[in-house]
Amino acid sequence: MRHSGRNREELRPVTIQPHVSLHAEGSCLIMFGNTHVLCCASVDESVPAFLRGKGSGWITAEYSMLPRATHRRMKRDINLGKISGRTQEIQRLIARALRAAVDLEMLGERQIIIDCDVLQADGGTRTAAITGGFVALSLAIKRLLAEHKISKNPIMTEVAAVSCGIIDHKVLLDIDYEEDSEADVDANFIMTGHGSIVEVQAIGEESSFTKEQLDQMLVTAEKGIKELIKIQRSAISKS
Repeated sequence: MRHSGRNREELRPVTIQPHVSLHAEGSCLIMFGNTHVLCCASVDESVPAFLRGKGSGWITAEYSMLPRATHRRMKRDINLGKISGRTQEIQRLIARALRAAVDLEMLGERQIIIDCDVLQADGGTRTAAITGGFVALSLAIKRLLAEHKISKNPIMTEVAAVSCGIIDHKVLLDIDYEEDSEADVDANFIMTGHGSIVEVQAIGEESSFTKEQLDQMLVTAEKGIKELIKIQRSAISKS
């Protein structure tokens, strides 16, 4: 039994509240247990210079953690004079994941920017940002369709993400901060609603892991992602 009382293949309580921002074209607050992330999608009627005149859109992301999202206050990146390597890595990961779900040509020459701000962190902030970011993106696209700025929905499939860890040779789904700090192996899985893999990040923190253990984590993550996609669909349909 885990410290939270969950079984090994159980997600934390997950809720997605859509339309939490007055001004953003699409937004939601996603809560994975005590990890809370505000996701906002903003439509920009232009594209980066490398895409101008090519008839394709773009999706990018920005990620940040509020100073007291963690146990101790962190300095804001602006006060450090640069974006940390971790922040850059997560921003790129979120953007890659969301672009995998969209036909960018159908989006037209416009950019959608996904802002993911961590209000409270208890592990799994990047997976929560991807899962919530997709909902915010979907709501922004629904608005583009309603305003007749695009004629067809460019979303090809849902995309969601979840973490897995190995502790004492056991695979655990959706690990929180306490479990993450004890894990021998830490992994993040990003998958689509069609069951295909977008990206896998897996690190042996204290030891290496076998192909069989990786396969077991993949099977466990797929079950969790199927649950997350149901929650995403419910949040989007209610809006």
